Amino acid sequence: MPPLFSSPPALRRRRLLHAAAFALVLAAVALFLLLSPFDGSATPPPSSYGHRLPTLVDLTLVHGAREKGAVCLDGTPPAYHWLPGFGHGSDKWLLHLEGGSWCRNLTWCDHRKTTSLGSSSYMERAEFVGILSDDEFQNPDFYNWNKVKIRYCDGASFSGNVQDEHQYGASFFFRGQRIWEAVMSELLPKGLARAKQAFLTGCSAGGLSTYIHCDDFRALLPKDSIVKCLADGGFFLDVEDISGRRYMRSFYNDVAHLQDLRKRFPGCSSDMEPGQCFFPQEVAKGITTPMFILNPAYDVWQIEHVLSPDGSDPQSLWQNCRMDITKCNAKQLEILQGFRKSLLDAISEFKKKRDWGMFIDSCFIHCQSMKSLAWHSPSASRINNKTVAEAVGDWFFDRREVKEIDCEYPCNPTCYNVVLERPFDEE
Repeated sequence: MPPLFSSPPALRRRRLLHAAAFALVLAAVALFLLLSPFDGSATPPPSSYGHRLPTLVDLTLVHGAREKGAVCLDGTPPAYHWLPGFGHGSDKWLLHLEGGSWCRNLTWCDHRKTTSLGSSSYMERAEFVGILSDDEFQNPDFYNWNKVKIRYCDGASFSGNVQDEHQYGASFFFRGQRIWEAVMSELLPKGLARAKQAFLTGCSAGGLSTYIHCDDFRALLPKDSIVKCLADGGFFLDVEDISGRRYMRSFYNDVAHLQDLRKRFPGCSSDMEPGQCFFPQEVAKGITTPMFILNPAYDVWQIEHVLSPDGSDPQSLWQNCRMDITKCNAKQLEILQGFRKSLLDAISEFKKKRDWGMFIDSCFIHCQSMKSLAWHSPSASRINNKTVAEAVGDWFFDRREVKEIDCEYPCNPTCYNVVLERPFDEE
């Protein structure tokens, strides 16, 4: 017996065609969403962008550090986080030096003593993301290496070594160099001394630390080990700010005087101010270990603190531009292009070094190796279709020469440009 409500053949065919067409539209939309790259104007995907959440790594206090005088600003022991490697990465090590600006006087240092940037009492577990991630999708070249995040609590990029304890109504310890040595002494017997490949990295003030300690790191490891360094967002410029002052040089002069840093840089010319010796352009001149310079041409932190610091803009004309590069007017963009040129001029001598690499994108961001979105994701900036992670990996493993210099803003549509909701102070 035929169905009670059978459709005519022509009507059935139309319904089947409509259903097939609808299915094709859904498939096309799904494919578009899967393949379309995110740009900086879109709402970014979650930090895991479809992969698992970051690994949390416990804090380890450095054993016997107090006895060596290797302590944070407040006298507490320094600390690090270690995520052991596995598989073919078990004999390879990646160390990352934490950033977080500097303290230029005792008032600033006293404030840091009540934070993780001056005391291990305030340090907690750390999320390992970006170059520290153990997710192969987020960190394809280094995911299974031993990875160590070294906490920053001395206020001068691991470079001070003042013997006496400062007493100004409270105690202050300026022992960054000793912290570096104590952490290395603890990691070497844990396997670092037998590393086949080793990579010292750092971002911001930790990027400056990487320039300072790159050759020291090389000297600790076997001669047949492959050892390289990467400084991310750490090439701070000695330039005039928008008011015509050299604010950053004055800032570094204060740090250098406070922590007696002149002796840390004996190769620095005697006719230079002590703060000048602290700039990466000077520190990097003596480095012999292969180094990778990772820097945005429009570094968010530097735009706010080097180019337009407090006091340089009494009418707050730069306030919107400092928070969002799309809000910069034509005159401000002209000044930003001049700032970019200063960076390119400063790194030009290092571009000539055959075994050095660089990735200078035209993005408004800071510390790209420590952001999963910026390091290697669908929304990561690209130069010549390579993410930062791919470019760094190509350089480290000698797959190709990497000296990538991006065109001027706003030329790169892949840039993930941050928009700040408040001033960018510290890491």
